[in-house]
Amino acid sequence: MLSHHPIATLIAIGTVAFASMPAMADDVHYNQVSVRAEVNQEVQRDLMSVTLYSESQNADPAKLAAEITENLNKALGQARQVKGITIRQGNRNSYPIYDDKGQKITGWRERAELRLESADFAALSKLTGEMLGAEMKMGGMDFSISKPARKASEDTLLKDAVAAFRTRAQLVTDALGGSSYKLVNLNLNTAGYPQPYMRGPVMMMKAERSDAAAPTPEVEAGTAEVSVTADGVIEVAIP
Repeated sequence: MLSHHPIATLIAIGTVAFASMPAMADDVHYNQVSVRAEVNQEVQRDLMSVTLYSESQNADPAKLAAEITENLNKALGQARQVKGITIRQGNRNSYPIYDDKGQKITGWRERAELRLESADFAALSKLTGEMLGAEMKMGGMDFSISKPARKASEDTLLKDAVAAFRTRAQLVTDALGGSSYKLVNLNLNTAGYPQPYMRGPVMMMKAERSDAAAPTPEVEAGTAEVSVTADGVIEVAIP
């Protein structure tokens, strides 16, 4: 019997504590449940990006910089002749080359990037094949979802996410034996969209004979998953 006294005492103290703080009782919310729903959709990657680069070395840094600049200017001029291609210059850096002892600078090496982007895969693939050679090499190729395509997908998924949330909220209400529920808050999140599909550096796709036509790289963009989540809180009315 004595073993029950501490429990009884604790219950009594707890009752007094709640009775002495009526203001805190007003902040207590009953029958509130967090609900989460997620919907997703496979979307075709409709944007192609290619990174080309020019890299060389020379004992004279000024001559090296002039060579790289000449290669870039030539590549830029060639790319500008193709419609629908967005052109951006990427990273450009140079660093010293040391002797075997790592003490004396014997030369310099420089690399500069050119990034091309287009929704016209055929045009960009053809241009890429034509530009690859001694002056420009392939740094990488990737595919992503354009902003208009992503927005259209997200707009559709937002409606689906709300519908999925309402369905799940009703399931929770029924499971708790509630008669109805009301929405306390709802957050829609489209963050965490998929990263571009990156292909590794591609081997030089230049014909062995200088007078032969440059081959066109074959590409397959694939799809990416776009998702929208609905996180919220409902308050269930239980009779």
